[in-house]
Formats: sequence, C-alpha cells, structure tokens
Amino acid sequence: MSDTMIVASGRSHRHVSALADHLLRTLKEHGFGKAKVEGLPHCDWVLIDAGDVIVHLFRPEVRTFYNIEKIWAVDAAHRTARN
Repeated sequence: MSDTMIVASGRSHRHVSALADHLLRTLKEHGFGKAKVEGLPHCDWVLIDAGDVIVHLFRPEVRTFYNIEKIWAVDAAHRTARN
C-alpha cells in the first residue's frame, strides 16, 4: 500500500508515454530513486510505484473502463455505519 495515489489521463498512447517518462525523470532528479513501472511500452495504463506514492496514467477510454476512482472511493454511508 501507499500513502497517496494519483490518477491522471493522457490524450493518447504517446501522451501517456511522455507523461510517464517525464515523471520518472523528475522522480530520479529529485532523489526518489528508481521507481517501479508497469505498462510500458503499450501505454494504455501505466502504473508508477514510487514507494509512498502510486501514480496511474491512463488513456481516457481505459480510465473510464476500469473506473479506478470508484474502486478506491470510500462510501460516506459505509464510513458512518462503521463509526
């Protein structure tokens, strides 16, 4: 598990690839070491595990299909019932 999850979209395979490359370079430049990456070179869904931060980069139609925000959303009614 991680402390933070970021979900973002690129406009195309190439855009998702460029976002991933830029993020990986920036993480390395700022001393975050070597992040683990899944999903390259296809770039439909790229997952970057930087330790305490997980980044999901999607093409829009893939993001809609998987709807990862809903999977990880906490239902307010469920939280209230548990408290």
